[in-house]
Amino acid sequence: MSTLAPEDIRITYTSQSADMDAAHRFFDAALAKVRSEAGREYPLYIDHKPVKSSEALLDDASPIDSSLILGRFAAATPAHVDQAIRSAAAQKGAWRRTPWTERVALLRKAAQLTRQRKFELAAVMSLEVGKSRLEALGDAEESADLIDYYCEQMVKAEGFVTTMSKITPIETNVDVLRPYGVFVCIAPFNFPLALSAGMSSAALVAGNTVVYKPAQDTPWTGLKLYEIYRDAGIPAGVVNFITGKGSVIGDPLWQHPLTDGIVFTGSKEVGLHMYAQFSKKWVKPCLLELGGKNPAIVMDSADLDMAAEGVMRSAFGLQGQKCSACSRVYVHKAVAEPFFAKLVERAKAIKAGDPTERDVFFGPVINERAAKKFDAVAARAKKEYEVLLGGERLKGPAFDKGWFVAPTIVKAPLSSDFFMEEFFLPLLTVGVVDSLEVALEESNKAEFGLTGGFYSKKQEEIEAFWDGIESGVTYVNKRSGATTGAWPGAQSFTGWKGSGSTGKGGCGPYYVSQFMREQSRTVIKEG
Repeated sequence: MSTLAPEDIRITYTSQSADMDAAHRFFDAALAKVRSEAGREYPLYIDHKPVKSSEALLDDASPIDSSLILGRFAAATPAHVDQAIRSAAAQKGAWRRTPWTERVALLRKAAQLTRQRKFELAAVMSLEVGKSRLEALGDAEESADLIDYYCEQMVKAEGFVTTMSKITPIETNVDVLRPYGVFVCIAPFNFPLALSAGMSSAALVAGNTVVYKPAQDTPWTGLKLYEIYRDAGIPAGVVNFITGKGSVIGDPLWQHPLTDGIVFTGSKEVGLHMYAQFSKKWVKPCLLELGGKNPAIVMDSADLDMAAEGVMRSAFGLQGQKCSACSRVYVHKAVAEPFFAKLVERAKAIKAGDPTERDVFFGPVINERAAKKFDAVAARAKKEYEVLLGGERLKGPAFDKGWFVAPTIVKAPLSSDFFMEEFFLPLLTVGVVDSLEVALEESNKAEFGLTGGFYSKKQEEIEAFWDGIESGVTYVNKRSGATTGAWPGAQSFTGWKGSGSTGKGGCGPYYVSQFMREQSRTVIKEG
């Protein structure tokens, strides 16, 4: 009889060192449990106490079947925001003074709980977001690795306390990084566990207290993360969980006078609004990741099968709803037609359907608004450009209750704004170039600069790509995903230009220090 435990199975976005039959058995059991819990009502949690709202509950509907209500969540008001932030502010001194080794120990326990609960977490995300099984399991695994990785940054830096040099023999100089205080963490729907866990655990291990708001489409996943922190022993008031409409509580969260910092992943428009307005009395930390319009470049020396596979996976994994998704491709004219044929062939073979099923790769988009946006963009593509594949809603018994659209490939002239606008949909725009120089020039025209992929067998072209591309995350000859798949400690996830605000990203070695500020300490001992 197998003694394999859930935490023994490890699945990332690009590799699986696991007994997959066992993984599917664990997932099936977790899915049954999660389905049995659907439809319950959930409060806010402030100071580790349940808090109800007099506002109408918010239904958390599955994008797979919009009639399936996964849960009914309290809708926070600005008064609840004030309560949550004041709770966090009341605890920031005690949490800051908690030895960093104790904070690390608590958060490492949270990472372990995440691994133990990964199949339940993945089942929730599959139902709530429309992630495939493997995508959801990767999200859960990444969450645990992120927490551990940020703990390790504290350990390696010995709490970010550094002995400095002396100017005179009678002085000692120490440099210390200290937490800001209260961080508001506002997370997106697409990686509802990993991005939430990453931003919140970095803030916590650095000594900040947190008010955490998940995306309106993914409150259940957010609640599961809060429960992990609570069960790991994070003290009351140090993490506070609120759900609600961004239009109601978004501004009150970051405009509150006791908010010391923001970490936000979401749209460029919302992020820039925060950035412009947040620092009125003095400059406050505003850590933003704001999406991308990520290019892949395919040169005439490329392995076209590798390139087609990598582009397909990055364009249509999670239905194109990744900040790092490949949404445009520039192909050298010498190989354009054979590459397009291979790409279309692979995209046609995608298995679409209920993403909780074992062999499904492609699920629904997140909500009705996204599906209607797809309709509008696809209609324009059919009118103005050449649609190589897709361009319509998916129809049939497996699709009719949810928000299912077809993987879509559009061939357009380089002047098209389809190459510049972030749609956040499973729509890939492809174009033809006659040189690497043109491909780089076109790639860099976008206001975003998150990820970029490159396919070539020539080292001089690879070096030219790295020198010229304006992206914080780059991949060369990556079959498992042209522009996607960053992992904690392996690839930092840094947005350049309109994709980020600090030049240092999550998953990388400088992330935790951004949640802290520097204090120099000099002591003079005379006589």
